[in-house]
Amino acid sequence: MHLHAESARCSGCRACQLACSLHLFGENNPKKSALAIVPHFPDPGTFEVRVCTQCGACADACPTGAILQNAHGAYYINAEECTGCLTCVETCPEQVIFTHADREAPFMCDACGDCIAVCGMDVLSLR
Repeated sequence: MHLHAESARCSGCRACQLACSLHLFGENNPKKSALAIVPHFPDPGTFEVRVCTQCGACADACPTGAILQNAHGAYYINAEECTGCLTCVETCPEQVIFTHADREAPFMCDACGDCIAVCGMDVLSLR
């Protein structure tokens, strides 16, 4: 199961990022979100939504085996096993494995679906 995005529908409101940061960190902070909203200027109102496709490239590249799959088949980073080498960040083809000063290990989407419920434009879905 993975998150899917229809970028053409995105208005750039970032509600999905807020829901994600609440799920992952318990904070209302889009900088702590595991999805990216990329504006494409000079085209006003054009946004690209980048989400984890659960391709597994990060798990294949992780030298410590710290990237595992949860019960839904979504990859996650086991912070206790992670050495912070950031190979997964560099390897991710979607550029959606993130770091933040509050955490030693990177973080990524766990396909929880919280972002879907808050998107008023029906951009996101689980497949």
